[in-house]
Amino acid sequence: MATLTDRTFRDLADLMHSLVGLSFADSKKHLVSSRLSLRIQKLGLDGFEDYLALISDEQNSSEFQVAVDLLTTNETYFFREPAHYSLLEAELGRGPQRPLALWSAASSFGDEAYSTAMLLSDMQQRGRIGNDWSILGTDISDRVLQAASNAVYPDERLRDVSPERLKRYCLRGEGESEGLVQMNPHLRKRVRFGWLNLCQPFEELGPFDAIFLRNVLIYFDPPTKSEVVDRVLTKLRPGGLFFLGTAEGRVPCKMPLKTLAPGAFRKLDSTGT
Repeated sequence: MATLTDRTFRDLADLMHSLVGLSFADSKKHLVSSRLSLRIQKLGLDGFEDYLALISDEQNSSEFQVAVDLLTTNETYFFREPAHYSLLEAELGRGPQRPLALWSAASSFGDEAYSTAMLLSDMQQRGRIGNDWSILGTDISDRVLQAASNAVYPDERLRDVSPERLKRYCLRGEGESEGLVQMNPHLRKRVRFGWLNLCQPFEELGPFDAIFLRNVLIYFDPPTKSEVVDRVLTKLRPGGLFFLGTAEGRVPCKMPLKTLAPGAFRKLDSTGT
């Protein structure tokens, strides 16, 4: 197998940055090489230069999508960073009941979106919110969106889901499907998924009462991070909740935010309240 030269690596990195905003520092050269090598062998290509030429051709957009899938890590699990869900529950349970729309803006396999759906369904059953609520999950990976729509997960990914919620919202596999669970139809109808590139303008979304943008900004350079956050925040209602990964810190942005907890913010209105 041919090696990935510095020049080809930089050309690959520049292509990913220009089209989907992904940023790969020089330290990521080995990661890029290891994740693309098997695909290059499978296609019968001579090396990374040929693969770069292939995905640079607009007629091969499907293969470019394959490359994006291979280069983005989608490790996740249900109720990741549980303090965010506790805060969401406390905030949404205040005040008069009204329609609610929430957005999982980098939804990956859907663990985050369905975790949120479980929480809102519980709140509805207890009368803390009304029955008019919905969740949108978006991602740039067709592969993970298809998996999210199928809503089938290894039970290990639900290790932090309570036994009560597992009973209410999950269907356990049997026989060949043992060890897998699927979200029940009543929960799945509350969640829809769609493809979205956060680095490009998007118009007909929102407004949302809460937005999750967790653990995706690590793929962007600082200017792109700020642009993405500001773009996403235009779809959040004033007073709405905004969540980043707790390890990501606060990203510089033009929109005024009030810090509520690590990785949790409230969008302020034009008066700063």
